[in-house]
Amino acid sequence: MMSAKDQGVSAQRYALIPRVLIFPVSETGQILLLEGDKDKKIWAGFWNGLGGHVEKGESIAEAAKRELFEESGLTAEKWIHCGQVVVDTGQERGILFFVFKAKQLRGNLIESKEGRLAWHSLQNAMKLNLVEDLFTLLPIVMRQRANAHPFWGHYHYDADDQLVMSFTY
Repeated sequence: MMSAKDQGVSAQRYALIPRVLIFPVSETGQILLLEGDKDKKIWAGFWNGLGGHVEKGESIAEAAKRELFEESGLTAEKWIHCGQVVVDTGQERGILFFVFKAKQLRGNLIESKEGRLAWHSLQNAMKLNLVEDLFTLLPIVMRQRANAHPFWGHYHYDADDQLVMSFTY
């Protein structure tokens, strides 16, 4: 029997903080994006997908469903796991985010404390003040099909603190 102690967790090892990133897509192909509230700690004034941290005790899927509902009032009948991205922050802890497309949406859109929600075509979304990586990530997500293999992404920052992204399919 393997105990929790046998899992090999150590404060000296590199650790990843799990997050979820969700792109709700309407029946007509419109993408629901959130413009971060001006008082947000991160991404204030930038458009992004919905999502957030995975809470202790919940699965990645549970976190995605919770975040979608909390931030939009919507639920989804169909979930497409598009991929995951490791973000090397240059510190002892990085970020691992799981990217989903949520389809067959149900419910009524609500105001979000996180910011302003709006539906956009991919073409119009690419003209918005997007979070930096979405100019690359959003087209990849929108091409992703239900039975396709997920992508694997890796982000890091170069010597000039510029984001460098790579993807494997």
